[in-house]
Formats: sequence, structure tokens, C-alpha cells
Amino acid sequence: MRRLLFLLALLSFPATAAARHGPLVLAAASLQEAMTAEADAWAAAGHARPVLSFAASSALARQALAGAPADLFASADEDWMDALAKAGLLVPGTRADLCGNRLVVVAPAGWRGRVTRASLGRTLAGGPVAMADPDAVPAGKYGRAALTALGAWGAVAPHVVKAADVRAALALVARGAAPFGIVYATDARAEPAVRIAGVFPAASHPPIRYPVARLKASANPDAESFRRFLLSARGRAVLLRHGFTQP
Repeated sequence: MRRLLFLLALLSFPATAAARHGPLVLAAASLQEAMTAEADAWAAAGHARPVLSFAASSALARQALAGAPADLFASADEDWMDALAKAGLLVPGTRADLCGNRLVVVAPAGWRGRVTRASLGRTLAGGPVAMADPDAVPAGKYGRAALTALGAWGAVAPHVVKAADVRAALALVARGAAPFGIVYATDARAEPAVRIAGVFPAASHPPIRYPVARLKASANPDAESFRRFLLSARGRAVLLRHGFTQP
């Protein structure tokens, strides 16, 4: 009898454990501090705290495409959200723009120079320049587009150190492994060991938009409520406090 009860308890454990957790959110690495604050605010209101998974949008989208279970996806660009939409993985009507960002050049906090449009190619060509993989990761794609538009990609490309995501690129500059990096303004704000050395003109790259949507694989009853909270005035206020812009 005891053995039977034990087996029944094991079988019921996953459902019981799942009930104690909030929705699983796949979120772009650059959203780390802001999304953590959003989850804290949601939990403080009496809800089960969301489970957050941060990585490059490209890596998270590929996980979803491979069938990984999750409730929400918050991407740092529209391309990877489009990929999930084309695969039929989004709940219709749940996709919305969450916030925006700015693209910047960062240097170690002790560096006192300034990277201008005129000096961009010459300065960064001294490299190495840390940036997220420009072939897949949104921050890297925005960075390559901006450098190309400003006529500096040819000079900078040979000196690029590709990182798995924007936070990995930021860490290379913070540790002194690279004298310059291309990241989002919110990343620079989150790391005291770096400073913003230059800001890319908004017109030099596609608009930086962070769409969020609920996935069809979602099984958590709080997923839609948390998505709506993120898009609410209170949720957007959290994003603005962390340096993100209105979408």
C-alpha cells in the first residue's frame, strides 16, 4: 500500500510542481533586468512568479521552433518573431510591440574618448570590437546594418569578435577583453564597468522593436494575463525605468 501511495505521489508531482510556477517566458538577453523586475512586480501582486529564460532571440526562437515548451516569447527584433509566426507557433492576436531601444558603442568606463560619426570607422578599426553575431542575433544585425549605412562596416568587420548574445559582447568590454563593443543603451546602463562612447543615429539601422507574443504551446493559465500586464501602463513603466523606449 505504501509503495502504491509513493508511486501515485510521484505521478502527481509534475502537475503539482507546475501549478506553483508562473508562465515560462523566453526573453531576449537585453531584457534581463527589466523582465526580472516585471516578474517581481507580478509576483508581488499575488501571482505565481514567471519563470524567465534569457538568451539571444535567435537561440530562443530556434528552441521554440524545435518544440521546446514555453508560454511567451519576447524577441529583440521582428525577424525571429516572424519566423515563429510563419511556423504557426503564435496564438493569433497576441503579438504586440513591447518596447524599443537604442544602439550604442561602449568602451571601458575609464576611456575618455568619444566615437563620432566621422571617427567611427577609424576608431573601431583599431579593434577588437565585441558584438553579438551579426548573422543571427538582433543586436549584431542592427550593428552591421548601422556600420554599413555609415560606410564603416568594411573597415570594422575584420576586427569584430562575435559573441553569442549582446550580454556576452558587453561582458567582453567590461572585462577588458575588447576595447569597444556594440550593444543596446540599456545594456550599457546595466554594466558600471563600461560607458557609452557613441550613439548610432536611429536612421542608420532598422527600428529596434521588441515584440512579445503567446505561444500555442502555452499551457499555463496565467500566460495571457502576464502578457497583458507587460503591455499595460504599469508594465511599460517598468521598461521605461530600465531605459527602454516606447515601441
